[in-house]
Amino acid sequence: MYYVDRKQIEDRLGFVPYIVEASERLCQTWDASDPLHVFAQERILHLAIEVITDVGSLLIDGFLMRDASSYEDIIQVLIVEKVFSADLEVPLIELVKLRKPLVQEYMHLDRLTLQAMTTRLSSLLRIWEASVLLFMKQEL
Repeated sequence: MYYVDRKQIEDRLGFVPYIVEASERLCQTWDASDPLHVFAQERILHLAIEVITDVGSLLIDGFLMRDASSYEDIIQVLIVEKVFSADLEVPLIELVKLRKPLVQEYMHLDRLTLQAMTTRLSSLLRIWEASVLLFMKQEL
């Protein structure tokens, strides 16, 4: 084990409840024709991706796991290292694959796909966060 930056991990995990609340509130009032809702949804998903990949990278660095070569690889390394269960692999990879379209191809996004992910986001983040905290408790 190397140096695990617990402060950075905790800071990022502390942001998860805000993302969860925002996604739940947005889903309750969703209006695909409202640009504010569309942009809020994109930002919520983008922040969720950044939190997951930032924490994943910090865990990989801190616990000397093999280097990840992509966002999808971060998820796969953490599955292999048993940070979270394999049932999270598919939804997490689906989520992180949205990063490029959100950041680079925003003019041509499939908003229905984004809405489907947004409706699952809060439960996915809660399970992911609990898994990360359990892993850190066991390893530290």
